[in-house]
Amino acid sequence: MEKVLVTGGTGFLGSAIVKALLETKKYDVTALDINPPSLGTASYLDVNYVRASVLDVGSIRKAIEAARPSVVIHTVGVYHTDGRRYGKAGREELFGINVIGTKNVLEAAREFGVKGFVYTSSWAVVMDDLDYDHPNMDEASPVGHASLLYGQSKAAAEEIVLSANTPQFRTCALRPAVIIGPGDPATIPTIHSCIRKGETPFIIGSGHNLTDFVYISNIADAHILAVSNLLTTGSAAGEAFFITNGEPLSFRDFCVAVWAEFGHVPWLEIRIPESLAWGLGWAAECVTWFTGQPATLSRGAVKDACLSRYANIDKARRVLGYEPKVGLAEGTKLACQEYKNRISHKR
Repeated sequence: MEKVLVTGGTGFLGSAIVKALLETKKYDVTALDINPPSLGTASYLDVNYVRASVLDVGSIRKAIEAARPSVVIHTVGVYHTDGRRYGKAGREELFGINVIGTKNVLEAAREFGVKGFVYTSSWAVVMDDLDYDHPNMDEASPVGHASLLYGQSKAAAEEIVLSANTPQFRTCALRPAVIIGPGDPATIPTIHSCIRKGETPFIIGSGHNLTDFVYISNIADAHILAVSNLLTTGSAAGEAFFITNGEPLSFRDFCVAVWAEFGHVPWLEIRIPESLAWGLGWAAECVTWFTGQPATLSRGAVKDACLSRYANIDKARRVLGYEPKVGLAEGTKLACQEYKNRISHKR
């Protein structure tokens, strides 16, 4: 059996990758994470678990030396979902974990003879340029123009990983769209919270801008395909791949579908022109500056809400053999059902 080490192996994506690896019955898996596995997580009974931080060079070297994996899958990353996404606050954390942490794992993997390195990048390396729409982007689209810190940090880390590719140490990067699924820590909970806040009637801009999502097991499958490729033909070596469900739809339609799973239908629609919303965002930022209280609305959030962003996944299909197995409609239902159960247990 080939040995695979998954960093962030107890997180939302990492745990799905660990599960997918085990289901193949081809890999001996080590999960490395700063957080321990959740109690009752059955899959980890068959996994070597190591607790370590990607910022601790010594512990990372020790873990990889002990595990001796053929391939490292590096999923660890940090992403801000609050107002820090659009400002300069949080830069040290983002670049520390996303860039320095990646470099630490990469160098340790190379030092101890790892054959392949699969990096979980993000479509944000392109899509976080908020000055333009990004319709049907592919891997030929230029990287390095992100206006947001997250996209900048992921682009910097991706460059480090792909530049390290050699015939003896094959590397590749996967660029997932917004990930949804059971255990989703951000997307479904955020959209669901709009019901409580009374925000569901409001549509910023046209409401017709398209975006992409990817279901959790589909992106996990893509990682398994990348591991297999690097260990065999190596046709993915040195390459980046967009990974989505291949089903772009308007963000408004996605939100309506999520709300419907919770029995909510907006009783009216109130359209707010983008220019007006931008002005309101600027005003909200001023209030935040004076009061220190974060606001939901900002100019960055308005741009985020109005842009079209979706990717072409032909390269992943052609090189990796990737094909989304769980459709977006089914995936949305599964993600919402799990979140219903989660919030009902908290009551």
